[in-house]
Amino acid sequence: MDTLTAAQALAQELTDLRHDLHRHPEIGLDLPVTQARILAELEDLGLETTVGTDCTSVVAVLRGGASTGTAPAVLLRADMDGLNVQEDTGLPWQSEVPGAMHGCGHDMHVTMLVGAARILAAHRDELAGDVVFMFQPGEEGYDGAAVMVREGVLDAAGPRVSSAFALHVMAAGQPQSLVQARSGAMLAAADGLQVTVNGKGGHSSAPYRGVDPITVTAEMILAMQAFVTRRFDVFDPVVVGIGAVQSGNLASPNAMPDVAKFSASVRFWSEEARERFHTGAQNLLESIAQAHGATVDVEHHTGYPVTITDPFEVQFVADTIASAFGEERYQVMPTPLAGSEDFSRVLNEVPGSFACIGATPAGVDWNTAPNNHSPYAQYDDDVLPLGAAVYAEVAWRRLAALTEASSLQDAVASNR
Repeated sequence: MDTLTAAQALAQELTDLRHDLHRHPEIGLDLPVTQARILAELEDLGLETTVGTDCTSVVAVLRGGASTGTAPAVLLRADMDGLNVQEDTGLPWQSEVPGAMHGCGHDMHVTMLVGAARILAAHRDELAGDVVFMFQPGEEGYDGAAVMVREGVLDAAGPRVSSAFALHVMAAGQPQSLVQARSGAMLAAADGLQVTVNGKGGHSSAPYRGVDPITVTAEMILAMQAFVTRRFDVFDPVVVGIGAVQSGNLASPNAMPDVAKFSASVRFWSEEARERFHTGAQNLLESIAQAHGATVDVEHHTGYPVTITDPFEVQFVADTIASAFGEERYQVMPTPLAGSEDFSRVLNEVPGSFACIGATPAGVDWNTAPNNHSPYAQYDDDVLPLGAAVYAEVAWRRLAALTEASSLQDAVASNR
């Protein structure tokens, strides 16, 4: 099966679908318009389709011709939600929903997976097992993958899927149509801190009569940066980003406020570093507050786990892409990414891989292009057929390899 030729034949259909999805982004776990469009796209493919109870997910199972109920199954995932970002690309298919945008390319992911479903369904009689298509809402902070795992997506085909795979487009940072992945910790865990410093307000001309929460907050913010560079191994790092600071009134600079607040996003690549950070940060912030006569309330918000890929599965994807599409199409990702992914929920349950594909528009420098989540982020439609082909090829070859391994095991067992 020539998956790339099959995908290229669908290029216009895929582009039209992607543009329609892009015009109508939805946020969170409730995406009725997106769900309805996906169901319509899959309707004529003869799949076993179900929808979520606690979210508007779509799960579609393709039964391969060799499937007997005990055949292996693999999972392909596409996230489908947008962002709370006002798009400013000026594209003809720009978002028509105020304050919402497909700024992370999830419309691309959905389109690629629909394309893969079409390709594989046309060759179902040759498939050596079953494919579970996982269309997932709520990746952008709503933990939709956890909802779908809880609702049984990993067991949708009957037996639990043997491996799982996801693609993610990149608006910048890697060349167009280059696929990158790495084994082990590939994406970070992401947690949040909400910190409230309680002081004692007063006149700014006499700060000694009160407790200035702003100076205490400033010291905390600087101390957090020193903390993560001096208490953690550079090869098991922690990154702290202060996203917001609030206190006082800009119209009253002579009034010292009672309270100051700040929030932070914190990234880790190991659970050990994550645990140490939260314990250490709590002690650090409380100590600084106490030293200045203030008090502090620290709220820890646990986000997605580290995305850990399976070395065997990653190498299988690498070999598949190099063999099917050319060695120049694949490259080992040089360093992990600091972004986080709830596909980590799936990879915590079954072995699998996650890969990034460059989608910077032609003629734009991928080193300086607007990045994912930018209101100016753009993705090239020409990458859609390759993404669909990668999804289809990985599933096709993985099922064949799993079936071959199972047959070999049976043969060995029968000769004992």
